[in-house]
Amino acid sequence: MPQLNTTTWPTIITPMLLALFLITQLKLLNSHLHPPTPPKFTKPKLHAKPWGPKWTKVYLPHSLPPQY
Repeated sequence: MPQLNTTTWPTIITPMLLALFLITQLKLLNSHLHPPTPPKFTKPKLHAKPWGPKWTKVYLPHSLPPQY
């Protein structure tokens, strides 16, 4: 069975990697990356609540003693 000749592999792989590197660099240079837009700060709108404060009481579980 003949042996695989690997003496030319470095001469093929090195220019291939160089070409891939150059192609990716050119693609990155030609891509138009837009700067991020600054966030717009808006004031939160205060909505009138249809319920009164008497309906917003927080109830504790039955296992805890009542807090006054």
